[in-house]
Amino acid sequence: MDFLFTPEAISSLLTLTFLEIILGIDNIVFISIVVGKLPEEKRRGAANIGLLLALVMRIILLFAISWLIAMQTILFEISNPVIHAAVNGQSLILFAGGLFLLYKSTKEIHEKIDHAGEKSKNVKNKAANTLGKILLQIILIDAVFSVDSILTAVGMTNGINGAIWIMIIAVVVSILAMMLFAHPVTRFVHKHPSLQILALSFLILIGFMLIAEGAHLSHLEVMGTSVGTIPKGYLYFAIAFSLLVEFLNMRFRKRKSIS
Repeated sequence: MDFLFTPEAISSLLTLTFLEIILGIDNIVFISIVVGKLPEEKRRGAANIGLLLALVMRIILLFAISWLIAMQTILFEISNPVIHAAVNGQSLILFAGGLFLLYKSTKEIHEKIDHAGEKSKNVKNKAANTLGKILLQIILIDAVFSVDSILTAVGMTNGINGAIWIMIIAVVVSILAMMLFAHPVTRFVHKHPSLQILALSFLILIGFMLIAEGAHLSHLEVMGTSVGTIPKGYLYFAIAFSLLVEFLNMRFRKRKSIS
């Protein structure tokens, strides 16, 4: 295991762990929203189960790199005067995951706005029936985020000795960090209703980004114009700026209530 202590391996491990945690923010936001349907005492357990499933899924994918890379093989092509695309497995997963996020986020926003006055006991009465559904939703979105995460890991550690162990350590550390912060994030988000809507809006942006990335991987062209990816830096800047504005509003409202 001496190869893990080389400067190149340590640098790659630290960088990859940081990126995995950043990429995991999307996962934490989604989990914090869906586990909110459960009674408060069950939220931590459901979030931890979801993140453990994400950990298992990502480690399995790491050992199935050849299968993941094979998903780049073209499954079918669409070619007509308007649209041209060469669809592969990766693009289908990202596209389906993006559509799922758009649907789920829009549905949650609709429920929170139209049923804001309903009593929480209705949710608690359905908790036993919704736990399985919530875990299923977490598994589905974990699958999408895991593909994106593993592709990033493979690209960063390509050619480095012991790359598979570097990737496994980075994934384990990032999931443990997410488990540490998942419950505080969930509690904070559900304590502030405006943040719930903001978080769901972020998921709509992320869903759109996944659809665009899936279209890019399938080399989609619409009337001769190629569909490009949306740089993640732009997305995270928009999210950070929105959060800053919301935190300023929360502080202003707090001062106003005190005075």
